[in-house]
Amino acid sequence: MLFTSYEFIGFLIVLFVAYYLIPARHQWKLLLIFSYFFYYCANPLYLIYIAATTVAVFFAARGMDRLTGEGKMRATAAEAALPAEEKKRRRAVLKKKKYHLLLLGLIISIGLLAVTKYTNFTIVNINAILRATGSGGQLRLLNIIVPLGISFYTFQAVSYLIDVYRGTVAAEKNICRFALFVSFFPQLIQGPISRYGDLSQSLYGPHSFDKKNLTFGLQRILWGFFKKLVIADRMLVAVNELIRDPDAYGGAYVFAGMLFYALLLYADFTGGIDITIGIAEVLGIKVKENFLRPFFSKSVKEYWRRWHISMGTWFTDYIFYPVTASKPMLKLSKWSRKHLGLAVGKRLPVYLSSFIVWFATGLWHGASWNFIVWGLANWFVIMVSQELEPMYGRFHKCVGMVGAALRKGKGSHGAEQEGGTAAPYRITGCVWYKSFQVVRTVLLMSLIRTFDCYRDVPLTFRMWGSMLTEGNWRILWDGSLLRLGLSAADYVLLFAGLLLLVTASLRQRKAPLRKQLAERPYWQRFTLCFGLFLIVLVFGVYGIGHDGAQFIYNQF
Repeated sequence: MLFTSYEFIGFLIVLFVAYYLIPARHQWKLLLIFSYFFYYCANPLYLIYIAATTVAVFFAARGMDRLTGEGKMRATAAEAALPAEEKKRRRAVLKKKKYHLLLLGLIISIGLLAVTKYTNFTIVNINAILRATGSGGQLRLLNIIVPLGISFYTFQAVSYLIDVYRGTVAAEKNICRFALFVSFFPQLIQGPISRYGDLSQSLYGPHSFDKKNLTFGLQRILWGFFKKLVIADRMLVAVNELIRDPDAYGGAYVFAGMLFYALLLYADFTGGIDITIGIAEVLGIKVKENFLRPFFSKSVKEYWRRWHISMGTWFTDYIFYPVTASKPMLKLSKWSRKHLGLAVGKRLPVYLSSFIVWFATGLWHGASWNFIVWGLANWFVIMVSQELEPMYGRFHKCVGMVGAALRKGKGSHGAEQEGGTAAPYRITGCVWYKSFQVVRTVLLMSLIRTFDCYRDVPLTFRMWGSMLTEGNWRILWDGSLLRLGLSAADYVLLFAGLLLLVTASLRQRKAPLRKQLAERPYWQRFTLCFGLFLIVLVFGVYGIGHDGAQFIYNQF
């Protein structure tokens, strides 16, 4: 059931009405029914997978919680007389049992993800090795169903399981309530990846009808529809044409295509998240933001703190920190400091842990080498940038001294006055230099994203090379781009939509747009919202003969 389909809109209307008509104590039960029905509509077989993950993680967490309770009960005055070694042994036994339950829950939940999503990828690579070694045998690919959104709900369940093991949250005692946490339909197929400690605070509680929540939620949904239907699905036409026949679209077409895909992905993914957050808001449920103006980032590292925030923090908290603090990594750190020097010893464990994180990030996005190379390309750029930071600092200082000299005696324009003397000119504070950093980051991230676009590693590198070897840059202005399935009117709409996205992002630096809009007179609010509704209605890409495009991140 596509988020932008008529069926889904009808589904939401029925839910919203029923949600506020039934007794508030039963609202979470209604959400569970609707969430499972939503998943059933995608494919009834999917229910088996999500139910298996739910049951396995629920009982593993309950078992760990029970062991934690036993440990607290044993820490009584009667046990205080036991020898220290005996108390230590009992604590170790309890910890080991908890660890085994954690491991069991992880094996089942992540095992389901691995088997469904990565079995055929593994077989393909085994076959490639067999061919390379001259073996005539080949393994047959399996017809395995990959459940919708399995990467998202598995990570959400795993985070809960680990948090219970760490004692961060208490295990949920009601399996139906936990099933709702795993299957909450707005975020089921593209996130955000919520933590139990955050989402549970508003997911299960009673919610009274609130006009502000309704207004803000519908505004957010409408904004998501605009991004998806007016921008993303329109841009998809040109992107599909460019990647359909790479041999015919090299050189400058690759440059145009990487920018087109960057806009497509941003509008598609953030549009879906807007719809998710808007639905939750109408229901009185708080879902965390997943984006923070990523294309205003001045570095790739900053970009990943602003893009798909819930995924980034998940990998940091549940992979990077545990791997960095693991015994093998601590041993490696100690060995490398002793044999390779302090500088290398400090960096090697961090860089290796980051490598593992980015390898896993790429693999999470898709079971193919293009996603893995995409993840490692991000890792490489971030690591190189960190190594070059001292050089950047010297460059900024050098250019700053030159700038200060050029501006000496010109007042506070370009340099602060401290005691009548021009302060050192800070290049990093310049608008032009910040703009350069932003443009550089956008271009670099768009270039790396072509691994996602072409889905083939050698082909992607070949298309990169074509930008240097094919001198067809005239196509950017001679009308050739009009042969990609988009008319001049489409490009005008896309450019206007891009300006609207940039303007909205800039205005949000002061306060949330909906809060700013709420402070305006009613007629202005109505005009803006109704105007946006008409734009979606008139210029949205849908209608007879149109195959509604699924959200890109649904495949993950």
